[in-house]
Amino acid sequence: MATDAFEEIADTFEFLEDWEDRYRHVIEIGKAMPPLDPAFRVPATKVEGCASQVWIRPVIEGSGPQARFDFQGESDAMIVRGLIAVLHALYSGLSVAEVRSVDAPAELTRLGLNDHLSAQRSNGLRAMVERIRSIATQTAEAA
Repeated sequence: MATDAFEEIADTFEFLEDWEDRYRHVIEIGKAMPPLDPAFRVPATKVEGCASQVWIRPVIEGSGPQARFDFQGESDAMIVRGLIAVLHALYSGLSVAEVRSVDAPAELTRLGLNDHLSAQRSNGLRAMVERIRSIATQTAEAA
């Protein structure tokens, strides 16, 4: 289960055969994301487990399992900002119940990210996915 925005990234990755081109594409989609207001770069939104500084600020519309999930994110590393943009494409607009059912490792494997990210970056990506799933779980259960 992937959003249209994520499918577009996956399609582009199929077209880009060279990993360096894919890497540049990830950076470019990260650059296209709006910056996170510095007021939200606080310990409460910081993602632990990332080698870079990463902040994810949830933006939830509604309540309970059908609440619409979105988030804003930021990182001090260009590639990580791009990974945030990939996750945004994967999750944004889904209900929190749907967010919880996304098989992020399988979807991200389609992009070949696991084969080309350092162990630290892979751990950071897992930490971001875990944070997103945690936010979705807390929202769904708060109803």
